[in-house]
Parts: sequence; structure tokens; C-alpha cells
Amino acid sequence: VSHQKTDWISIHSRICHLLIPVLGSQPCFHSEKDRKHGKEQLLRRQESLIALALSTAQGFVWEGKPLEAIPAALQALRFSSRVFGSGSVQLVPIYLLLAEASTGTGCLRQAAKYLSQAQWIVLQTPDCSAALQSKLHRGLGLFSIAEGNLDQALYHLANDVYLATAEFGLNSVEVSGAYLNMANIFFNQNKMDAANSLYTEV
Repeated sequence: VSHQKTDWISIHSRICHLLIPVLGSQPCFHSEKDRKHGKEQLLRRQESLIALALSTAQGFVWEGKPLEAIPAALQALRFSSRVFGSGSVQLVPIYLLLAEASTGTGCLRQAAKYLSQAQWIVLQTPDCSAALQSKLHRGLGLFSIAEGNLDQALYHLANDVYLATAEFGLNSVEVSGAYLNMANIFFNQNKMDAANSLYTEV
């Protein structure tokens, strides 16, 4: 019952009206033109559902409500797998969000599984963008912080900086997140010179 309630609060109250046209039986079309139009319409509905579920999940994470984020992110994952395929790079941001939410609830083993899925997809995609690889390393870095493995966290966050710089430029705001996380690690290690230098960079 508690799972159903969380699921309803998280996402189902928002997407119930969208599920029937997406999951219900599709009408029978008599012409190729109608069939094509029907497929395009179904795809647009699925993409709208994915976008709504993903933005809802992200909103809960930003509000510090990781438990509520998980059902919404799982809905986004379910429909993204259906639309794009289970090995598509479109799934990587969802896996990273699920990992972040799972870490926030203290489920580190589940978070590690989601990160492994994201990493596997990136490794299987030779032309994967530096921006997406940067996000992956940030997710791995934050997970390493949660595990208490600060050396590993610094390694991933340094990769995040490198890849974000390659994609967006040295002084881009996208690089600041990795700098901030690295600065916090140095601050907690009482390495104030390194921390202050990175805070200044941010």
C-alpha cells in the first residue's frame, strides 16, 4: 500500500490520463498514410510521457525527495526503453537520475547497478558525446563520495571537468559542478588551498 501511495504521489496522478492512449489498443488503419500518422502520433505521446516523467523525477531530486523521484524515473525508463531500445544513449540520463535518487535513499547497491547500466551503454556507443560522458563521470564521482571513496571520487570528477571543458569550453557554467564537488572534498580533507582555489574557479 505504501508503495502504491508513493507511486501515485510521484507520477501516476500526473500521467494516468496519458496512459490509456499509449498503452490501450491502437485503432486499425486502412491506408498507409493513416498508419504512418497513427505511429507518429503514438510516438509523440510516448515522448511527452517520457519528458513529463523525467522532469517530475528531476524535480523531486532537486527538492531533496529521492524516494518520490524513483517511481517517476522508472516510468521514464520503461517508456524510453520501449521507444528507443534498451541499449540507447537516451536511457543514460535516466539511469544516472535513478542512481542519484537511489543513493539519496541509502540504496547504494541499487545505485551501483544503475550506474553500471549507464556506463555499459556509454562504452557500447563509440560516438557518445563528451557532455554525456561528463554526466556519467559526475554520477560516478557523487556515488564514490557517498561510498566514502574520495580518491575515486576525485578521479571521476577530474574526468568530468576534462570532458565538460572539451564540450562546453574552459569557462562554461557546465564545468562548475565538478569543480564545486571537488572543492567540497578538499574542504572536508582540510586541504584549504586546493579547496579555495576551486571555489574561486566556481
